[in-house]
Amino acid sequence: MYQVNSMPEQLAQAKIDKLMQVETATVGHFLHANFLDTGIRSMLPRVRTAGTAVTLRLPHADSTLLHYAMDHIRPGDFVIIDRAGDTRHACWGGVITHTAARKKAAGAVVDGPATDVADFERHGFPMWCRGPSPITTKLLGVSGEMNIPVSVGGVVVNPGDAVLADENGVLILSPDEVDTVADRAIQMQAREVELLKRIDAGESLPTISGAKARVEADA
Repeated sequence: MYQVNSMPEQLAQAKIDKLMQVETATVGHFLHANFLDTGIRSMLPRVRTAGTAVTLRLPHADSTLLHYAMDHIRPGDFVIIDRAGDTRHACWGGVITHTAARKKAAGAVVDGPATDVADFERHGFPMWCRGPSPITTKLLGVSGEMNIPVSVGGVVVNPGDAVLADENGVLILSPDEVDTVADRAIQMQAREVELLKRIDAGESLPTISGAKARVEADA
């Protein structure tokens, strides 16, 4: 009925610290894969968090394994929940939010709805889901898997993957990808700061970017 695998190795704090300097939209300038689809959205207006993926697959209307997992969540873990196509039942509600916040989880993603959405703001808990639903799962004792590869928002997420999430979206990276992606994004963000300074000084954006030259060359 239930498959429970061991908890994944957590990402080094240095990798988390580096990811926390990165905007997902910056990575979106050069990476097109590994982003969860845009139907999965932040429940908080301004947020950025990063952590280690702990994966759950919760089929049907059974959230028994999610309750079980709360005893295993560590500070810095990012709970990733594959709802196996169920877009009706909210598996995550106020009690789970309260518990996960006390455990200092980095955040959570549910590929489906959540409920008690005001609690996310009350606890300052970062949540990405497909919106609210008043219809909840139950402790049915049917089935579920923990720390297996799951499919969430069109992306395969493995336990131990790096998760970077903000109000623009959610990015999944293997631990080996973190430094390369984060370093490139941080460099791009630094260049953007300089670009804004040039615009404030009166320079033309299309001239700086080359858009003007391209358009006028084809006009």
